[in-house]
Amino acid sequence: MFEVIFLWSLALLWIVFATIQDLRSREIANWLSFSLIIFALSFRFFYSLFSAGGFSFFYQGLIGLGIFFILGNLLYYGRMFAGGDAKLMIALGAVLPIYETILENVQFFLIFLLLFFFSGAIYSLIVSGGLAIKNFKAFRKEFSIRLKANKKLLYFLMCAGLIIMLSGFINSVFFLFGVLLFITPYFYVFAKAIDESCMVKKINTKNLSEGDWLYSDLKMGNKKIKATWEGLNKKDIIAIRKKYRKIKIKQGIPFTPAFLISMVILFLFYLFDVKLWNFFW
Repeated sequence: MFEVIFLWSLALLWIVFATIQDLRSREIANWLSFSLIIFALSFRFFYSLFSAGGFSFFYQGLIGLGIFFILGNLLYYGRMFAGGDAKLMIALGAVLPIYETILENVQFFLIFLLLFFFSGAIYSLIVSGGLAIKNFKAFRKEFSIRLKANKKLLYFLMCAGLIIMLSGFINSVFFLFGVLLFITPYFYVFAKAIDESCMVKKINTKNLSEGDWLYSDLKMGNKKIKATWEGLNKKDIIAIRKKYRKIKIKQGIPFTPAFLISMVILFLFYLFDVKLWNFFW
């Protein structure tokens, strides 16, 4: 139990630093994620070196890192995560494995992901609601525009949702699916309205940093610097500063608090010996 508490205490400390940095500057330094991987694997190696159980503890860390490397890249290239969030997720792969078998650890990973996405959804809704209230006039205008633009699709999905909900008399799963289908389009319009009305900011180009997202493509003579998911690189920033004094960038909601919340809950479940797999399934 000592080794698990040490690893997770290390991870929580790193995530606290990442959260503070993310909230302040909207970025997570690469050294935080890379150093967490190095410290976690180094601890696993030296613990295994003097452990009667052999190197299983170390190997499980390597397997976890490999699994989360694939997961982090899927989330990044699927445009669900920014680069810093993806790297932090990858680093947690070296921390999370606590069991001796792959199957038990994979089950544990699934539970972490359930906690992570659930807490992330609640956190995002709370932050988005706060932004909508803070920028109410701009949000209301954008929300109304997007409702009108997607009116036909919204009506179709609402009707389909109601029909599926009525099928709930046959099986309750249909009712839940119908509710989800009914409300999802509104969440989508809400998210897009928040994105346009609350997350676009005009900044001085001297304050640009690597990874910042352009709001739209910028003309640079005969060339363009495109607004991509990867964000700006050093070369782009130097070129932009030569021509523009201020530009619009798009910001995202800092997501590291979701890492912190889910890790704390998982840690408490472990300390109080809650049988996690049975608890959820």
